[in-house]
Amino acid sequence: MIPLPTTSVFQILRVSCLLLALIVLSRRAWSQNPPDTVRVLREITVRAYAADRPLNEIPASVGVIDGASLSRFSNTSLLPAFNTLPGVRMEERSPGSYRFSIRGSLLRSPFGIRNVKFYWNGLPLTDGGGNTYFNLMDFSSLGNAEVIKGPAGSLYGAGTGGVVLLTSPRVDDSQAQLSLQTGSFGANRFGVSVQSKNGSAYNRVMYVHQRADGYRNQSAFRRDAFHADITLFADSRNVLSTTLFYTDLSYQTPGGLTRAQYDADPRQARPTAGPIPGAQAQKAEVRNLTTYSGLTYERTWSARWSTTAGFYASHTDFKNPSIRNFESREERNFGVRLLNTYRMDAASWTGRIAFGGEFQKLRTPVRVVNNLGGTAGTTIISDDDISSTLSMGFAQVEVDLPHQLFLTVGASLQFLQFMDERLAQNPVQTEVRNFSPELSPRLALLKKFNPVWSVFVSASRGFSPPSVAEVVPSTGIYNPGLNPETGWSYEVGIRGIWNKALSLQLAFYNFQLKNTIVIQRDASGADYFINAGNTNQNGVEAEASWVLLRSPRIPLLKCWTALTLNHYRFGNYINDGQDYSGNPLTGVAPFLAVVGIDMSTRSGLYTNITVNFVDRMSLNDAHTDFASSYFLLSARIGFRGPIRRIPFDFFIGGDNLLDQRYSLGNDLNAFGRRYFNAAPPVNYVVGIIARVSFSKSAE
Repeated sequence: MIPLPTTSVFQILRVSCLLLALIVLSRRAWSQNPPDTVRVLREITVRAYAADRPLNEIPASVGVIDGASLSRFSNTSLLPAFNTLPGVRMEERSPGSYRFSIRGSLLRSPFGIRNVKFYWNGLPLTDGGGNTYFNLMDFSSLGNAEVIKGPAGSLYGAGTGGVVLLTSPRVDDSQAQLSLQTGSFGANRFGVSVQSKNGSAYNRVMYVHQRADGYRNQSAFRRDAFHADITLFADSRNVLSTTLFYTDLSYQTPGGLTRAQYDADPRQARPTAGPIPGAQAQKAEVRNLTTYSGLTYERTWSARWSTTAGFYASHTDFKNPSIRNFESREERNFGVRLLNTYRMDAASWTGRIAFGGEFQKLRTPVRVVNNLGGTAGTTIISDDDISSTLSMGFAQVEVDLPHQLFLTVGASLQFLQFMDERLAQNPVQTEVRNFSPELSPRLALLKKFNPVWSVFVSASRGFSPPSVAEVVPSTGIYNPGLNPETGWSYEVGIRGIWNKALSLQLAFYNFQLKNTIVIQRDASGADYFINAGNTNQNGVEAEASWVLLRSPRIPLLKCWTALTLNHYRFGNYINDGQDYSGNPLTGVAPFLAVVGIDMSTRSGLYTNITVNFVDRMSLNDAHTDFASSYFLLSARIGFRGPIRRIPFDFFIGGDNLLDQRYSLGNDLNAFGRRYFNAAPPVNYVVGIIARVSFSKSAE
């Protein structure tokens, strides 16, 4: 392991400043290239807040991940691509066990994703109980992602963390694709997809099988994913879209290690400790079998008026034999979403109104029994029938004013009810929790000075109720007193793009969060949650991207960087007689940096290099235990070109090439200080993607 000096943060800053200086010095060289040989930064158009605008006209911080961003890494995980966005943190405790946060801590996510709302092709992917199984999505399922940072209640309802809008890959032609991949620690992946496009229909069907033995003991992973999208154009005004995915997922959970165990043998699973058996003895794993289907109808009534209505339903068979028990859930979800937009025109301004509503219903029996070495026992620990009903209405007005001013005003109103029937009690006890209706307003103003510069300010209120998994955690103890998180976020942002070759984004924000929900763990590792008073969250996010070279032989040589500074502190927080007020927020790295270089040649050779730095972070609320900082170096080198008129992409990739020892997904506030989940050392992958086109233009 390469030791990291204490001055590493300043070294990163110096390197970033040097790179920026090189950009300025090389601008003269850029202007000397003829326009037809130039590979420029394309203008990014986003759909966040139903805008369909260029990014420099969006008065909010929005991160975009497109196909080029995804293909920089191996095709086995979405995690590296999302971690290139400032303010976004994705972790993996073991293969398939993801956690995700936007401008915040992972204190609410021992597993799964909470406090961030996901949408899939315009429909909710986050269920009515506030949980998201992002690990169901295969790499090939995703074509584009937009990450809205901070409260986004004006169109998307409850949540203080933010919103992620996921869409399927575009269907631009008719083709079949085959992909094969193999790598370290028994990793293998096979995928096949077929898509077709004609005047009235776009279709895409995909199947992917992926498996790995895992670096640690008890960390094997397997996923079989089927995905289908069909879009029918009845005419220019009527579009009907369907989406369906079926995922059979299983991954083993090795459990957290103490510092001594982590240093002695990071590959080991959590061992037996006294009366508590280890992860291997209990065959700890997660099994998730989910079917999700959605139907969307878009109607354009006139040049000004349009309506989009959607319905989705999903079913999840979830089983989790863990160290302490065996949990079974059968989750049934359905929901609807309606969005209307109306364009307005006046003599000195134009605008658009967007309004609609959303309804989600979740019902799931949750049965917890004793675990007999991976088999469900007969001793009932808890038996519940849980339901959640979420409804909201929203409205937003956008006005394009004179002098290149863009004003956005919006708000949403949420209604939420939890009901839990405690079937194991005699008589059966029914717990009902109705949360008071909450209004979440948002106000934003953007000034566009010229085609290069724009500045925006925004204020938004977030409201995030506890999820079903937090009200009834793995301890099986119902917690009726857990309160929602609320708070105001204030932000100032700057964007600029020069000569379509250099772009910069900078954002400053302050978020005052009340009733912050944090995780605690008992002796067996089971999680439960409490409110920790208030937290003060201040941050700075910066992005830069520039084209260093343009030439006929090297169409693209681009360098980019993303920097995140977090100053998060607990406010008034006292728990079990311990005063944690003023401590850094648990699980938040003060500084993160990503630097990347992308190059492609006319001959078909390409390379992508990424350096990722994560600062030291606190692992418990008392601020006494820490995860060390680390550097990660990853690279992908490949060749794209035709063989007998069949396009293919052959690549070799490597991750953690500096062979750092680090824990990618730490168990925060872990009992017995079992924080660490060791990530793999240096590892490699080799893959090939071949395509056969059926389009007439390709003949």
